[in-house]
Amino acid sequence: MAVGRRRGRAAGSIGRPFPPGTYPLVLVGSGPGALQFSYFLGRLGVAHAVLSADPGPGGMFRQFPLYQRLNTWSKPYPPVPPHSRHYAWYDWNSLLADESRHRALVPEFMKGDSYFPTRREMERALAAFVRRTGVRVRYGCRWESTRREAGGFVLGTSDGEYGCRVAVFAVGMAQPWKPVITGIEHVPHYAQARPSRLYAGKRILILGKRTSAFELADALLPYCRQIVLVSPRPPLLAIHSHSTAGVRARYLLPYEDHVLGGGVVMLDAATSRIERTAKGFRVLASGTTRPGDFMFDVDAVVAATGWTTPLGDLRALGVATFSQDRIPALTAFWESTTVPDVFFAGAATQGAVGLRKHGVPSNSGGLGGFRHNARVLATHLAETRFGVRVDRPTLAPDDVVPYLLSEVSRSSELWNQRSYLARVVSCERSRGIVDEGILPLQHFVDTSGPDAVAIVLETDASGDHHPAVYLRRGGKVSEHVFPGDPLYDFETASHRAQLAALLQDLI
Repeated sequence: MAVGRRRGRAAGSIGRPFPPGTYPLVLVGSGPGALQFSYFLGRLGVAHAVLSADPGPGGMFRQFPLYQRLNTWSKPYPPVPPHSRHYAWYDWNSLLADESRHRALVPEFMKGDSYFPTRREMERALAAFVRRTGVRVRYGCRWESTRREAGGFVLGTSDGEYGCRVAVFAVGMAQPWKPVITGIEHVPHYAQARPSRLYAGKRILILGKRTSAFELADALLPYCRQIVLVSPRPPLLAIHSHSTAGVRARYLLPYEDHVLGGGVVMLDAATSRIERTAKGFRVLASGTTRPGDFMFDVDAVVAATGWTTPLGDLRALGVATFSQDRIPALTAFWESTTVPDVFFAGAATQGAVGLRKHGVPSNSGGLGGFRHNARVLATHLAETRFGVRVDRPTLAPDDVVPYLLSEVSRSSELWNQRSYLARVVSCERSRGIVDEGILPLQHFVDTSGPDAVAIVLETDASGDHHPAVYLRRGGKVSEHVFPGDPLYDFETASHRAQLAALLQDLI
């Protein structure tokens, strides 16, 4: 691969790692997805360069959430030891680490007045992770272009060119997105919303009813005369969807205000036009769940309409997208479905949608989920692209049943990524019974391999959490749903007997 190098200060600056050149793998980003993935690559011995346009670590947490407090928890007094592997189930914000001393960093920086960290606390914890684990990033290096050459890719940056066999983009869902609505160019996106006190006494209309819209409405409740939230579909709440796909309870005060008639109005309507007026804006919309035409004269409008992955020129390279061109289409191992050796880490891994059992999506759009994807992806690339042999422990036959039930009862990988990531154990004569680790369930179901069992935690439409076992015998996969438990204890005598009976011919 021919790789050029730009001469000058940036390429040779003292103290800046990863000067332009050729690397086995180049990773773009310095948010939590990039930091987590780089950490695991480093622990596996895979040489790589990490590039970021930002001046420091944190990604979107350097700016968002706009009104400061996250909607994902970190519990300082959990039911398990804070530095144990299983603690991550109770801390959705800390990055993972093999060393116990590097786990559970977010609670260390929290004041203790809430188990939802602030944006600043989150940013400080990410910086501490980088400092303590030795993750290195070339900051101030902006990715500008991508081209394919023999043997891999060349990434053009503000510092020069980087050649690599594998390119991984952990660029988040960080670019503001607006739908096509006449006049929407006149209103700010959520990312440009003003401090809440500047909306005092005003009537505001928010386009959208998802997390950003509810966060904005929650921050404005003490200030605004009236808040109107408009989108074609009704709000989806996490307590109803039994997943993180809906708006979390952290931001539900506007919904209660709407239900009780306190000044917040939520309207299911499609906005057709936004017009400037002498005093603010006029918004025209047509009802969806209830027919009718609506006109609102308001002081301010904010488009809380979501985000898109900043793909740069990757579409021109052939990377396919979906969801209104906002998310890259990915395989089960987070590789572009159309451009081999282009992978994604972080929030963009939601592009691998999984099986969506009972309609429950992955949690890959949030740190609590994609941090586990990062470990799986690093192992996958180390083995399949860079010849690293990852040792896998063997299990005694009598240990298989209690091990699988313990995992589905306690494992943060299975709880954070329900029906998406699975604990897999294979059985073949030459190797014995092998713990294959955590793998994407879709990969296990869709590919052939030795006889094996995969266990996941799933949640049905009623909200019942229960184990599901996928058994592969002779190349065919069968599914077996186990009963739930009100205390989430799946290590009962009944569960042990049922799983032992299912696996008796396998182990």
